[in-house]
Amino acid sequence: MLFQQEHQAKHAASEITEWRQALGAQAYLNISIASYSGQSVVRVTATDALKYLTPGYNTLGLNRQLGLNTLTSSEELDLEIVLCLSRAPIAYCFPSVDELKAAVRVRHFAVDAARRTELAFNPDGYERPQECWTYDENSGFLLRPGVDMVEALIKTTQPEVSGQQLYTFSCGRAAEYIMLLAIAQELKGHNPSMYQSLTNQWQKRALLADDFNDAFIYEVGGLDRPMPMTFYVPGCRLWFRNPDSHSADVEGFEGSWVVYHGGGEFCNLWERAKPFTLSDKCLEIYHWRDGVFFDDSGELRMNEDIVREKVLQTKNSPLESQRIVERMMRYRDVRGVYAEGGCIDASRDVVRWVCPGSSDLALGESAQ
Repeated sequence: MLFQQEHQAKHAASEITEWRQALGAQAYLNISIASYSGQSVVRVTATDALKYLTPGYNTLGLNRQLGLNTLTSSEELDLEIVLCLSRAPIAYCFPSVDELKAAVRVRHFAVDAARRTELAFNPDGYERPQECWTYDENSGFLLRPGVDMVEALIKTTQPEVSGQQLYTFSCGRAAEYIMLLAIAQELKGHNPSMYQSLTNQWQKRALLADDFNDAFIYEVGGLDRPMPMTFYVPGCRLWFRNPDSHSADVEGFEGSWVVYHGGGEFCNLWERAKPFTLSDKCLEIYHWRDGVFFDDSGELRMNEDIVREKVLQTKNSPLESQRIVERMMRYRDVRGVYAEGGCIDASRDVVRWVCPGSSDLALGESAQ
């Protein structure tokens, strides 16, 4: 956090210090003030104790090592989020303490939504609760006037609320809905004006794919400065690429979008009670190559029963599992290239700032 005046930085550091104590994170977080080009920077960094628990920036086992139960304790989920953020090899930057706390809340909302989400896989899925959405060929699924956006997103993605119906989604669209819900929940509670703009946007045109990323997401890291392969922060949306060119031609199997729960687990959008470990995800994507077939019309399809069978066989062979995971645990090739790369992305998605006065969400003219 960068401040024009030293007293502003001291106030922010004091506020974060109190928050650190409330989280029980005193042993794991350093809070310091440094001078930079005549301004004051507040830094929150990992102590030696936290570095010891996360060698090589590996945050996958932090939850277990600290004995956290983030399924039942909201405070312990917040603690895991904050500790992972502070362990980042590339700093996450915020203009204020409010934005830092909002970022933690958004991630918390995303984890909660991902854990509750269960959908039916169909890359061409066009099923949504009709009382919440209408469909326009050019604008996507639009929010009906008078319908609350948070309630609509929950009803669409969470079967307890939808009456156990599973609506059809691709993994990419599903991950967008999870992140959109988390952002909407934060705006509804802390930035109602922006929440209204978000609602207006979805009543006129849905932001999808690149438009979604441009509006809500920026990336930290990249192939020139890759994030460590085992560094993840709860609430992060992630892309695992399919490095096999043949099976990647099957619609919906180009890769896998997920949200990191924390605790070494990634969401399973189709069977939420069976989240993936990183190794699980590597094995599943690797064995997509074994499930490819041509249907009677000559179209490439995927037999997921074969994939599941192959994954089980591999798990029963520790040496084969190790070989495949090591092959997949490489940074992915650039778009259009299928060579020696694996499934791991070099960057991490981060939600843009959301607070009044500092938000940089890039909604279109239709949101006005």
